[in-house]
Amino acid sequence: MLDSYNRKINYLRISVTDRCNLRCRYCMPEEGISKLEHDKILSLEDIVRLVKVGAGIGIRKIRLTGGEPLIRSHITQLIASIRKIPAIDDIAITTNGVLFCGMAEELKAAGLDRANFSLDTMVAEKFEFITRRNHRTEVKRAIFKALDLGLEPVKINTVVIKGFNDDELLDFAKLAYDFPLHIRFIEFMPIGDVLFWNRDRIISSEEIREKIARRYELAPTKISKGSGPAVYFKLAGGRGTIGFITPMSHKFCSECNRLRLTAEGKLRGCLYDKREIDLKAALEHKSDDEELKKLFIQAISLKPSEHHMNEGWGKDNLRKMSQIGG
Repeated sequence: MLDSYNRKINYLRISVTDRCNLRCRYCMPEEGISKLEHDKILSLEDIVRLVKVGAGIGIRKIRLTGGEPLIRSHITQLIASIRKIPAIDDIAITTNGVLFCGMAEELKAAGLDRANFSLDTMVAEKFEFITRRNHRTEVKRAIFKALDLGLEPVKINTVVIKGFNDDELLDFAKLAYDFPLHIRFIEFMPIGDVLFWNRDRIISSEEIREKIARRYELAPTKISKGSGPAVYFKLAGGRGTIGFITPMSHKFCSECNRLRLTAEGKLRGCLYDKREIDLKAALEHKSDDEELKKLFIQAISLKPSEHHMNEGWGKDNLRKMSQIGG
């Protein structure tokens, strides 16, 4: 399925819950958010049906997000059901890793292909500061558990914040040198809890790359699956890669292939575009698959040519990142 700008749309990110067991300062306030009641979010059956409809117009890749997706009841059952849809050839998850080790074998057996982990710091005190929780050890174990199980490529998403974790860039790069891990440095975006975001805290990917290049020889490369918007580099002599995601300094919208489905069933074409198509309402009105397919196509037609992130999150956008889907 092509959108209005001739981009092939084949990737659906599904937020299975708005809830999270961390309280990252750039994502949500310490007290959390007003949680959606169970009847306000999509059921597992609804999600599977919508994935089947999406597959009918060309969706091939699924990523489950949140909030924290692993706190959603019966998440492995959902993965197993999506795995049975023939057209879906890639199922991934983005997780903070806190619950991962206790579920890892079950997730893989259900059909999970790979996992991304969110980790902004390896320093215990800073981890507790940024997440307002003390789970660094569990996250570290989760990353290496995913490697042991072959859920590859195993990626680590690191939001770089000046004055907070920019002194750890080489430590993260060393992880990619020593292990077959793919570290993705993400520019600090004005999303979610904008009280924490500040333009002065942004470090461009060019600056990050220059710092790492002083220690390691970098060569452009690609990874086997799920490259997404990141530009990757191999560290000479190393086992993994580092990647750069540049929403602030270099838009990658011309290559965007995704739609986002929120936990309450709203389909949107862009993280920064507040226009949404209400699929849950359509399900409640007993819409058939053809009607649902038309709503998918409508969402694709609304997909903007580019985001306007540099203009800020906007005072009228009251949603947090966890409510849209990470």
